[in-house]
Amino acid sequence: MKISSSLLLLFILMCMGCGSSNKIVEPSAQSRQLDQWVAQKSFEINSDWAIPLMTNSLNQVTNAGIMPPGSSANRISIIGTSNHLRMSVGELDASLPFFGERQVGGGYNNAGSGIILQGTPRNYEAVKDERTLKHTIKFDVRNKTEAFDVTLTLYPNLTSEIQINSSQRFPMRYTGRVKAIAAE
Repeated sequence: MKISSSLLLLFILMCMGCGSSNKIVEPSAQSRQLDQWVAQKSFEINSDWAIPLMTNSLNQVTNAGIMPPGSSANRISIIGTSNHLRMSVGELDASLPFFGERQVGGGYNNAGSGIILQGTPRNYEAVKDERTLKHTIKFDVRNKTEAFDVTLTLYPNLTSEIQINSSQRFPMRYTGRVKAIAAE
């Protein structure tokens, strides 16, 4: 009898511990702040990690030992590297390092080796998931020679993910933090 009571108690505790994870998250002050930034189209993202598409060439570069400390072939530290994606009243300004392969030649100007985005995004769409409170923002933008499809995922804890697909390069992702635009 004592063993069956213990098993019954253990079963009840296990069932209680396996409660539904589909509960709606209550908005925090950070989440409400993020809602405001997205509504105003005014925020800044600074990334800590670049996540390139793994290719044989990128693997060879990694094996050569020239990646930043703490980096691997599929996750490169860009902490301390100047990078940003700013949305200010709907105008985009982004400068992100690029690690990966170009599918189409980019010329001999090494100043254009990163991803530089400026101007007004086209086809801008922002959607909030009310269950998880994350925002997904999609838009496209062009520079002189390339077209980019950009997807931003902004989480209520103010972390971010940037996914960039280019007409001339392999895809890149970046993870970092979103914040208010600093007063100038």
